[in-house]
Amino acid sequence: MTPPRSALPFTALVGQEAMKSALILNAINPAIGGVLIRGERGTAKSTAVRALAGVLPEIDVVEGCRYRCDPADPQRWCDDCRLRAAGGDEMRARRVPLRVVELPINASEDRVVGTLDTEAAIKEGRKVFEPGVLADANHGILYVDEVNLLDDHIVDVLLDAAAMGRNTVEREGISFAHRRPAHRAGTREHHRARRRESRDSS
Repeated sequence: MTPPRSALPFTALVGQEAMKSALILNAINPAIGGVLIRGERGTAKSTAVRALAGVLPEIDVVEGCRYRCDPADPQRWCDDCRLRAAGGDEMRARRVPLRVVELPINASEDRVVGTLDTEAAIKEGRKVFEPGVLADANHGILYVDEVNLLDDHIVDVLLDAAAMGRNTVEREGISFAHRRPAHRAGTREHHRARRRESRDSS
C-alpha cells in the first residue's frame, strides 16, 4: 500500500481542468474503465491522482476482510468473504477512507496478483494466499506511474483483471479470486513515451 504522505489538496490544483474532470468522472462511474494522463514532467499528474482520495467519501467495507469487500455487493465478494457468509458469519460493515495504492514499476507478476505465502508454508505447513497489489487496491484506486515503462506481461495481467472484473490466482495448488480495483489511473511522460515507442519500433 502507498505509505501516507503529505499531498497538495485536490481542490488546490490550479488549471488542468480536463485532467481533474476525467479523474472525478471516473470516480463517479468506474465503468468508464480508468484514466490515462499524459503530459510533461511537473504538470501535477501524480499529485492529482494521489490527492483524489482526499475528496472522495469514505467507503463501507466488510469488517475483517483484508480485501475491503463491499458489504452491499456480495456477488463481488472475495473467496474468504463468501466462505464466511456460507458458514453463517455476520458480515458487518465498517467505514474507512478510500486509499490510493501505487504499483511499483519493477513489480513482479507475483507481487501484482499475489502468490503462495512461503513463510506460512514453511513454518506451519499450510497453503495460504499472500495478496498482491491488486488485492491491496480492491475497492480503492490503483495508480500506475509511468505506465509506459511497465513490462508487457504486467500490462497483460492488469488488462486481464480489468476485463474479467476479478483477479483470479492459481499457484501451487491454491485457487483464489477477488474483485479487481474499482478505480484505475495511470500517468506517462511525453519524452519517455517517445523513447519507448522508438525502442519498440527498432
